[in-house]
Amino acid sequence: MSYRSGVNSEAALYDLATRDLDPPLAIVDLDAFDANADDLVRRAAGTPIRIASKSVRCRALLERALAKPGFAGLLCYTLAEALWLFEQGTSDDLVVAYPTADRAALRALATDDTARQAITLMIDSTEQLDFVDAVLGAGHSKLRVCLEFDASWRPVPGVHVGTRRSPVFTPRQAAKLAAEIERRRGFRLVGVMGYEGQIAGLPDGDPGVPGAVVRWMQRRSAAELASRRAAVVAAVRTVTELEFVNGGGTGSLESTRADSSVTEIAAGSGLLGPALFSRYRRFSPRPAALFALPVVRRPARRTVTLSAGGYVASGQAGASRLPTPYLPRGLRLLAVEGAGEVQTPVTGRAARHLRVGDRVWFRHAKAGELAEHFPHYHLVSGGRLVRTVPTYRGEGRFFG
Repeated sequence: MSYRSGVNSEAALYDLATRDLDPPLAIVDLDAFDANADDLVRRAAGTPIRIASKSVRCRALLERALAKPGFAGLLCYTLAEALWLFEQGTSDDLVVAYPTADRAALRALATDDTARQAITLMIDSTEQLDFVDAVLGAGHSKLRVCLEFDASWRPVPGVHVGTRRSPVFTPRQAAKLAAEIERRRGFRLVGVMGYEGQIAGLPDGDPGVPGAVVRWMQRRSAAELASRRAAVVAAVRTVTELEFVNGGGTGSLESTRADSSVTEIAAGSGLLGPALFSRYRRFSPRPAALFALPVVRRPARRTVTLSAGGYVASGQAGASRLPTPYLPRGLRLLAVEGAGEVQTPVTGRAARHLRVGDRVWFRHAKAGELAEHFPHYHLVSGGRLVRTVPTYRGEGRFFG
């Protein structure tokens, strides 16, 4: 494969490592992945990191990170996923980050004594307890549960800044739910969790007034949350002892680690460094997960059209959810067409040097969702292909 002027040397290394493979394809740069893992551990400053599995969705990469000092356990996004990862031996410490209504998975958990010791369910209301009791029947085996409280910021009545998750907001509400969990024979409360999405998941590096407003909000939200979370944890501990208190996210490691009530921090996206993290000021992960699309035609001198590419991220619809051309440098999507299911045009000075069959490397807006589009990740390092591993999709697993 030839490398002409205008084609970035980093792209040349990725092209070289995958020269015998046909795009579209996805890679993970192991050097970047390991550097990101080390940086997460540095930022956590001694607080264990529980890996958010939905941000990775590849067993080989989860196991690689878990083998590193500073990482402990998984934060899964469905009970079915947690059961599967436990069966595969990926981890024996799994917390399900969201409440479940999966009847089959609940029955499987209730009848597996070893899985019940390893997996913790998420609860934020008595209605969820009622559902589990209805599915499993009276006198079911005791299940480990974690109480989630709402970590959003409510500066004035009627204003809610953050994700819409738990209805439990105050220490009193948390203590009341904790007492109800303990009252029921089939549940054992072992943890408390609060996800500060308005800090961890909201970029703070936009220029000018927007970025300044976000940073102002995050400082005040973090201060309020530290006080309230401590009170929530103290209130729950009047009811029962806790094994863990989980908080954070990749974007909030610094403020979360400073909260003495937190015993572990959840993070995952920082391992792969998706495009949304280019807009953070507090840290700069290296782009580790990339996908390549082939050039198939040239509609104009400074524009080439690529095959496929419509890998749009979830969340509020907008340009930030589109994939970002990364290598070679100097390419951008067309505003009127974006990234399409069957074709994706890109334009810019670098397009003049691209020919049919060349590759353009992209960053996905989010971390884990890239794995839903590719059955394999090709693991590369220093211009060579180390090995190819299946994603969840490649193992025939979908946990939507």
